[in-house]
Amino acid sequence: MKNIAQYAFLPVLTILFLGAETAAAHDPVFGLGPHTLYKGGVEIHAGGHREKSGDESETEAELQFKYGLTGDWVAGIGIPYVRSGDVDDRWGSTNLSTKYRFWRHDIFGVQESMAVLGKVMLDDGEGLHGVEPDGNDYLVGLTYGYEGRKWYRWASVRHRFNADTTTGAERPNVWLVDLVGGIRLAPTEYHEPDWVWMLELNGELIERVSQGTGSAEKQLGGNQWFLSPGLMWTYRNFAIKAGVQFPLFDDLSQDQEKGDYRALVELEWHL
Repeated sequence: MKNIAQYAFLPVLTILFLGAETAAAHDPVFGLGPHTLYKGGVEIHAGGHREKSGDESETEAELQFKYGLTGDWVAGIGIPYVRSGDVDDRWGSTNLSTKYRFWRHDIFGVQESMAVLGKVMLDDGEGLHGVEPDGNDYLVGLTYGYEGRKWYRWASVRHRFNADTTTGAERPNVWLVDLVGGIRLAPTEYHEPDWVWMLELNGELIERVSQGTGSAEKQLGGNQWFLSPGLMWTYRNFAIKAGVQFPLFDDLSQDQEKGDYRALVELEWHL
Protein backbone atom coordinates (compact mmCIF):
# COMPACT_ATOMS: atom_id res chain seq x y z
CA MET A 1 0.00 0.00 0.00
CA LYS A 2 1.41 3.37 -0.95
CA ASN A 3 2.34 5.73 1.83
CA ILE A 4 -0.41 8.22 2.67
CA ALA A 5 1.99 11.14 2.24
CA GLN A 6 2.01 10.52 -1.51
CA TYR A 7 -1.68 11.24 -1.74
CA ALA A 8 -1.33 14.44 0.27
CA PHE A 9 1.74 16.00 -1.28
CA LEU A 10 2.25 14.80 -4.86
CA PRO A 11 -0.57 17.12 -6.03
CA VAL A 12 1.05 19.85 -3.94
CA LEU A 13 4.32 19.56 -5.85
CA THR A 14 2.44 19.72 -9.12
CA ILE A 15 0.56 22.94 -8.38
CA LEU A 16 3.41 24.61 -6.52
CA PHE A 17 4.65 26.06 -9.79
CA LEU A 18 1.35 27.59 -10.82
CA GLY A 19 1.25 31.34 -10.57
CA ALA A 20 -1.43 33.75 -9.44
CA GLU A 21 -1.84 37.43 -8.84
CA THR A 22 -4.76 37.70 -6.45
CA ALA A 23 -4.44 37.55 -2.68
CA ALA A 24 -7.39 36.65 -0.49
CA ALA A 25 -8.41 36.32 3.12
CA HIS A 26 -8.13 33.05 4.99
CA ASP A 27 -10.01 31.04 7.61
CA PRO A 28 -8.53 29.92 10.95
CA VAL A 29 -6.85 26.53 11.41
CA PHE A 30 -9.54 24.41 13.12
CA GLY A 31 -12.50 26.76 13.20
CA LEU A 32 -14.28 28.25 10.22
CA GLY A 33 -14.51 31.81 8.91
CA PRO A 34 -16.69 33.59 6.33
CA HIS A 35 -13.92 33.79 3.69
CA THR A 36 -15.11 33.33 0.08
CA LEU A 37 -13.46 33.80 -3.34
CA TYR A 38 -13.79 36.30 -6.13
CA LYS A 39 -15.97 35.21 -9.06
CA GLY A 40 -14.08 32.59 -11.07
CA GLY A 41 -11.40 32.20 -8.38
CA VAL A 42 -9.93 28.79 -7.55
CA GLU A 43 -8.64 27.66 -4.16
CA ILE A 44 -6.65 24.46 -3.64
CA HIS A 45 -5.96 22.85 -0.26
CA ALA A 46 -3.70 19.90 0.46
CA GLY A 47 -3.29 18.88 4.06
CA GLY A 48 -2.93 16.24 6.70
CA HIS A 49 -4.80 15.75 9.98
CA ARG A 50 -3.70 13.39 12.76
CA GLU A 51 -5.80 12.36 15.75
CA LYS A 52 -4.84 10.19 18.73
CA SER A 53 -7.24 8.70 21.27
CA GLY A 54 -5.72 6.26 23.76
CA ASP A 55 -4.05 3.43 21.86
CA GLU A 56 -5.75 4.36 18.59
CA SER A 57 -4.54 6.88 16.05
CA GLU A 58 -5.79 8.01 12.68
CA THR A 59 -4.22 10.12 9.95
CA GLU A 60 -6.20 11.73 7.16
CA ALA A 61 -4.85 13.40 4.02
CA GLU A 62 -7.29 15.48 2.00
CA LEU A 63 -7.20 17.37 -1.27
CA GLN A 64 -9.82 20.11 -1.66
CA PHE A 65 -10.84 22.27 -4.60
CA LYS A 66 -13.04 25.37 -4.26
CA TYR A 67 -14.50 27.66 -6.91
CA GLY A 68 -15.96 31.15 -6.66
CA LEU A 69 -19.43 31.09 -8.22
CA THR A 70 -19.80 34.78 -7.34
CA GLY A 71 -17.87 37.15 -5.11
CA ASP A 72 -19.94 35.95 -2.15
CA TRP A 73 -20.67 32.33 -2.99
CA VAL A 74 -18.18 29.46 -3.15
CA ALA A 75 -18.57 25.71 -3.77
CA GLY A 76 -16.05 22.95 -3.22
CA ILE A 77 -15.22 19.25 -3.18
CA GLY A 78 -12.91 17.35 -0.83
CA ILE A 79 -11.34 13.93 -1.39
CA PRO A 80 -9.87 12.33 1.78
CA TYR A 81 -7.60 9.32 2.22
CA VAL A 82 -7.35 7.76 5.68
CA ARG A 83 -4.90 5.56 7.55
CA SER A 84 -5.87 3.99 10.89
CA GLY A 85 -2.85 2.91 12.96
CA ASP A 86 -0.09 1.64 10.70
CA VAL A 87 -1.93 -0.78 8.44
CA ASP A 88 -5.49 0.17 7.45
CA ASP A 89 -5.51 2.49 4.42
CA ARG A 90 -8.80 3.47 2.79
CA TRP A 91 -10.60 6.20 0.91
CA GLY A 92 -12.75 8.39 3.11
CA SER A 93 -16.09 9.97 2.29
CA THR A 94 -16.10 12.54 -0.51
CA ASN A 95 -17.52 15.84 0.71
CA LEU A 96 -19.34 18.60 -1.19
CA SER A 97 -19.47 22.04 0.42
CA THR A 98 -20.82 25.52 -0.17
CA LYS A 99 -20.61 28.86 1.65
CA TYR A 100 -22.53 32.09 1.09
CA ARG A 101 -21.44 35.43 2.55
CA PHE A 102 -24.61 37.40 3.22
CA TRP A 103 -23.13 40.39 5.08
CA ARG A 104 -19.94 42.41 4.70
CA HIS A 105 -18.83 45.67 6.27
CA ASP A 106 -15.61 47.41 5.23
CA ILE A 107 -13.90 50.30 6.97
CA PHE A 108 -10.33 51.50 6.60
CA GLY A 109 -8.02 48.55 7.34
CA VAL A 110 -10.83 46.27 8.60
CA GLN A 111 -13.31 43.86 7.07
CA GLU A 112 -16.19 42.22 8.96
CA SER A 113 -18.44 39.60 7.39
CA MET A 114 -20.83 36.74 8.07
CA ALA A 115 -21.66 33.62 6.08
CA VAL A 116 -23.85 30.53 6.12
CA LEU A 117 -22.49 27.19 5.00
CA GLY A 118 -23.45 23.63 4.21
CA LYS A 119 -21.63 20.38 3.57
CA VAL A 120 -22.59 16.86 2.53
CA MET A 121 -20.36 13.89 3.39
CA LEU A 122 -21.29 11.29 0.78
CA ASP A 123 -21.82 7.62 1.56
CA ASP A 124 -19.06 6.51 -0.83
CA GLY A 125 -16.29 5.56 1.61
CA GLU A 126 -15.57 4.75 5.23
CA GLY A 127 -15.99 7.45 7.81
CA LEU A 128 -13.57 8.28 10.58
CA HIS A 129 -12.52 5.44 12.90
CA GLY A 130 -13.64 2.85 10.36
CA VAL A 131 -17.36 3.59 10.81
CA GLU A 132 -19.49 2.77 7.75
CA PRO A 133 -22.46 5.16 7.59
CA ASP A 134 -25.68 3.97 5.98
CA GLY A 135 -26.34 7.22 4.15
CA ASN A 136 -24.96 10.73 3.80
CA ASP A 137 -23.94 12.97 6.69
CA TYR A 138 -24.87 16.66 6.61
CA LEU A 139 -23.47 19.81 8.21
CA VAL A 140 -24.88 23.35 8.36
CA GLY A 141 -23.43 26.38 10.08
CA LEU A 142 -23.04 30.11 10.61
CA THR A 143 -19.75 32.00 10.87
CA TYR A 144 -18.49 35.53 11.62
CA GLY A 145 -15.09 37.07 10.93
CA TYR A 146 -13.22 40.29 11.75
CA GLU A 147 -9.95 40.85 9.88
CA GLY A 148 -7.80 43.91 10.52
CA ARG A 149 -4.23 44.94 9.95
CA LYS A 150 -3.27 43.68 13.41
CA TRP A 151 -6.15 41.85 15.07
CA TYR A 152 -8.30 38.96 13.89
CA ARG A 153 -11.29 37.23 15.42
CA TRP A 154 -13.63 34.52 14.20
CA ALA A 155 -16.65 32.72 15.65
CA SER A 156 -18.65 29.86 14.22
CA VAL A 157 -21.33 27.35 15.15
CA ARG A 158 -22.07 24.22 13.12
CA HIS A 159 -24.38 21.22 13.49
CA ARG A 160 -23.52 17.84 12.00
CA PHE A 161 -26.31 15.33 11.31
CA ASN A 162 -24.87 11.81 11.22
CA ALA A 163 -26.53 8.84 9.53
CA ASP A 164 -26.80 5.52 11.38
CA THR A 165 -24.23 2.82 10.65
CA THR A 166 -24.78 -0.03 8.19
CA THR A 167 -25.47 -2.28 11.19
CA GLY A 168 -28.27 0.02 12.37
CA ALA A 169 -26.35 1.55 15.30
CA GLU A 170 -27.23 5.16 16.04
CA ARG A 171 -24.47 7.71 15.51
CA PRO A 172 -24.71 10.84 17.65
CA ASN A 173 -25.19 14.24 16.05
CA VAL A 174 -22.66 16.93 17.02
CA TRP A 175 -22.65 20.67 17.66
CA LEU A 176 -19.31 22.35 16.86
CA VAL A 177 -18.48 25.73 18.44
CA ASP A 178 -15.35 27.76 17.67
CA LEU A 179 -14.00 31.03 19.10
CA VAL A 180 -10.72 32.28 17.62
CA GLY A 181 -8.42 35.25 18.17
CA GLY A 182 -5.42 36.16 16.04
CA ILE A 183 -2.69 38.77 15.95
CA ARG A 184 -0.23 40.01 13.35
CA LEU A 185 2.72 41.23 15.39
CA ALA A 186 4.21 43.35 12.61
CA PRO A 187 2.43 44.88 9.59
CA THR A 188 3.59 43.69 6.18
CA GLU A 189 3.00 44.46 2.53
CA TYR A 190 1.47 42.04 0.01
CA HIS A 191 4.85 41.11 -1.51
CA GLU A 192 6.34 40.28 1.92
CA PRO A 193 5.94 37.05 3.95
CA ASP A 194 3.31 37.44 6.66
CA TRP A 195 2.66 35.70 10.00
CA VAL A 196 -0.60 35.55 11.97
CA TRP A 197 -0.60 33.79 15.35
CA MET A 198 -3.88 32.30 16.58
CA LEU A 199 -5.44 30.79 19.67
CA GLU A 200 -8.68 28.83 19.32
CA LEU A 201 -11.27 27.44 21.70
CA ASN A 202 -13.00 24.52 19.97
CA GLY A 203 -15.99 22.75 21.49
CA GLU A 204 -17.75 19.54 20.51
CA LEU A 205 -21.20 18.95 22.02
CA ILE A 206 -21.98 15.34 21.18
CA GLU A 207 -25.53 13.99 21.45
CA ARG A 208 -25.83 11.30 24.13
CA VAL A 209 -27.02 7.98 22.67
CA SER A 210 -26.95 4.27 23.49
CA GLN A 211 -25.66 1.61 21.11
CA GLY A 212 -26.34 -2.10 21.45
CA THR A 213 -28.19 -3.94 24.20
CA GLY A 214 -27.40 -5.90 27.34
CA SER A 215 -23.72 -6.44 28.11
CA ALA A 216 -22.76 -5.02 24.70
CA GLU A 217 -24.52 -1.71 25.30
CA LYS A 218 -22.38 1.41 24.89
CA GLN A 219 -23.05 4.92 26.16
CA LEU A 220 -21.79 7.61 23.79
CA GLY A 221 -21.82 11.39 23.69
CA GLY A 222 -20.97 14.28 25.97
CA ASN A 223 -18.97 17.47 25.66
CA GLN A 224 -15.29 18.15 25.08
CA TRP A 225 -13.33 21.37 24.64
CA PHE A 226 -9.90 21.95 23.13
CA LEU A 227 -7.41 24.80 23.40
CA SER A 228 -5.66 25.12 20.06
CA PRO A 229 -2.61 27.30 19.31
CA GLY A 230 -1.91 27.78 15.63
CA LEU A 231 -0.25 29.95 13.04
CA MET A 232 -0.71 31.00 9.45
CA TRP A 233 2.17 31.98 7.16
CA THR A 234 1.27 33.63 3.88
CA TYR A 235 3.19 34.88 0.89
CA ARG A 236 1.09 36.47 -1.81
CA ASN A 237 -1.38 33.78 -2.94
CA PHE A 238 0.17 30.91 -0.95
CA ALA A 239 -0.43 29.99 2.70
CA ILE A 240 0.63 27.37 5.22
CA LYS A 241 -1.54 26.80 8.29
CA ALA A 242 -0.71 24.56 11.24
CA GLY A 243 -2.04 23.95 14.73
CA VAL A 244 -2.45 21.47 17.57
CA GLN A 245 -5.55 20.83 19.67
CA PHE A 246 -5.00 20.01 23.35
CA PRO A 247 -7.86 18.71 25.56
CA LEU A 248 -9.03 21.38 27.99
CA PHE A 249 -12.21 19.91 29.52
CA ASP A 250 -14.53 16.99 28.88
CA ASP A 251 -17.77 15.55 30.20
CA LEU A 252 -18.01 12.43 28.07
CA SER A 253 -20.06 9.28 28.46
CA GLN A 254 -18.14 6.21 29.62
CA ASP A 255 -17.70 4.67 26.16
CA GLN A 256 -17.12 7.86 24.17
CA GLU A 257 -13.57 8.18 22.83
CA LYS A 258 -11.54 10.92 24.52
CA GLY A 259 -9.06 12.69 22.28
CA ASP A 260 -5.44 13.00 23.45
CA TYR A 261 -4.48 15.51 20.77
CA ARG A 262 -5.17 16.50 17.18
CA ALA A 263 -2.76 18.13 14.75
CA LEU A 264 -3.36 19.77 11.38
CA VAL A 265 -1.06 21.04 8.63
CA GLU A 266 -2.56 22.58 5.50
CA LEU A 267 -1.17 24.16 2.33
CA GLU A 268 -3.40 26.57 0.47
CA TRP A 269 -3.24 28.29 -2.92
CA HIS A 270 -5.45 30.99 -4.43
CA LEU A 271 -5.36 30.88 -8.24
